[in-house]
Amino acid sequence: MKKLLLSLLFTPLLSQAQFNSGIHCGYDFTTYLVVDVKNEATKEPIRGLKISVVNHNLKEVVNTANIYSYINANMPLVFTENYKIDDKRWYFPYAEQTYLLSLSNTFNAEDFKLKIEDIDAETNGGFFEIQYIDLYNYNMYVLCSSENEKAVQFGRKVQNAPIEVYLKKK
Repeated sequence: MKKLLLSLLFTPLLSQAQFNSGIHCGYDFTTYLVVDVKNEATKEPIRGLKISVVNHNLKEVVNTANIYSYINANMPLVFTENYKIDDKRWYFPYAEQTYLLSLSNTFNAEDFKLKIEDIDAETNGGFFEIQYIDLYNYNMYVLCSSENEKAVQFGRKVQNAPIEVYLKKK
């Protein structure tokens, strides 16, 4: 009887705690870096690039034991090209013809750089110059509204805009 009374007392409290914690979204605990790379001369998107995260010594960063991303454990942090699922929908709906990388929301972007290199001369008609880009925490996409409310209070505001890069041919 005592257990029944205790359960009747605590059940409403527990259910109230569930409602007050907020609804979680599918992107909780993750963030994205999105890079929009264009040809400086034509302003057209460039396909067939390798974009990777490097440290300040310009060495590729490896996702050891999923410390930086919840996917691709023990692999270098390399971007993938966004692609269309059908005629209208993109795989990552928040960015169209871009490169993207899924990261944990604890990733400190300011400790790293991007390395952008052209590895596909046939697709691009000639190699583009390698470019290094500094990263900042405001470059990260905040996708859940609860996280957006907690985002940077001072300094540059999080905008969920891709990092725009223009490459020159060698």
